[in-house]
Amino acid sequence: MKPIISVSELRKTYVMGTETIHALKSITLDISKNEYVALMGPSGSGKSTLMNLLGCLDTPSSGRYILNGISVGAMSDNELAEVRNGEIGFVFQTFNLLPRMSSLENVALPLVYAGMSRRKRLDRAEEVLTMVGLGDRVYHKPNELSGGQRQRVAIARALVNSPSIILADEPTGNLDTKTSVEIMGIFEEIHKAGNTIILVTHEPDIAAHSHRIIRLRDGLIESDERNLNVISASDSSHRYLSGENIIE
Repeated sequence: MKPIISVSELRKTYVMGTETIHALKSITLDISKNEYVALMGPSGSGKSTLMNLLGCLDTPSSGRYILNGISVGAMSDNELAEVRNGEIGFVFQTFNLLPRMSSLENVALPLVYAGMSRRKRLDRAEEVLTMVGLGDRVYHKPNELSGGQRQRVAIARALVNSPSIILADEPTGNLDTKTSVEIMGIFEEIHKAGNTIILVTHEPDIAAHSHRIIRLRDGLIESDERNLNVISASDSSHRYLSGENIIE
């Protein structure tokens, strides 16, 4: 089976004044459909840069990126925008919700670019909000929601276009332990439904929910291993309730 993501000798260089920063030096990896991958590494390791390249939010300085059998380097700006909107769902640490819009409107927003009618957009947004446990919060604005509820809205927005890939950048970084466990439970269900998940995290206990852990250091892959001790959200919840330390 062909990988859904295939990158070869991917490099990203930034020039800042007289200094050249090699954020990614040479990354080669394949990710298969329905994999659950964690990207780990210290600050400055290149994991967020790699995430941005995989999400077509940025372009590499050199190297090849094949997404679903199509070369990303050969895509026009419009084609890249279509890929970002239809193929990939993004979840960020800071939620990135529009403060004056309700949960329903925030989640429906990506469907505007898909050309869907307003009624269908709102129906689909309500359906996905119900899936993530927020069917009773559809008209609440972000400032009327807890951090965990805001992240659920962000996850619903990522899912609304039925993307094949979910990219999550430190999705539990602003959440307490109990809420983090709940959010990881949602990602577990998304993975079971057939999505490919790529998760950026610096927290080992969050990475432990994934099935494959790729560690980056200084713009290179330091290790790429199967996770033989996958922690389920129910395990984490049990450990939390019993007072064990879940997240360092």
